[in-house]
Amino acid sequence: MKLYLPLFTLLMLVSFASAQQISSKDIQIKTALMAAPDELKEGASVYGYDAQGSFIVLKKGTNTLICLSDDPSSPGFNVSCYHKDLDPFMERGRQLKKEGKTSQEIFDIREAEAKSGKLKMPNPGSILFVLTADAADYNEKTGEVKDTYLRYVVYIPWATAASTGLPLRPSGPAMPWIMDPGTHRAHIMINPPRD
Repeated sequence: MKLYLPLFTLLMLVSFASAQQISSKDIQIKTALMAAPDELKEGASVYGYDAQGSFIVLKKGTNTLICLSDDPSSPGFNVSCYHKDLDPFMERGRQLKKEGKTSQEIFDIREAEAKSGKLKMPNPGSILFVLTADAADYNEKTGEVKDTYLRYVVYIPWATAASTGLPLRPSGPAMPWIMDPGTHRAHIMINPPRD
């Protein structure tokens, strides 16, 4: 029985290491840019991961778009692109997550920092494109992704349903709605129907 425990531990470590496999720089750039509008892809900056899993700049861009490659430590496939004015907000979230803060703690800290002026919030209308797929539909070795879903988020800090005329939940296919109204993270959600 004692022999099986080290073997089990070894198998778990191998399984964890393979789950943490980091795609090549080229694959990370290729897949991150899948979330970008065609006319902004070439000049976009791309952030991703080095072989040790550290978050780094993979490609320095020439326009206002920043794209994030898939996080190998998170389940499924998720890449995104956003306007550079969102970077301080996004970076602060990454820092707090790395510190082990919960989603609610991250929200509360950024809310307080935004209200105090410590955290610079984006100009209203800054956009985030999010492209997702199930893990089974993503090949991290080739960068091929099937059955993707693209949604849109437009940040409008402090906006409310009353100030925008938007509903608090979607009421039809692709109907825009406001999420987190009245907070630093107020944003318009647009979820196109799936094919």
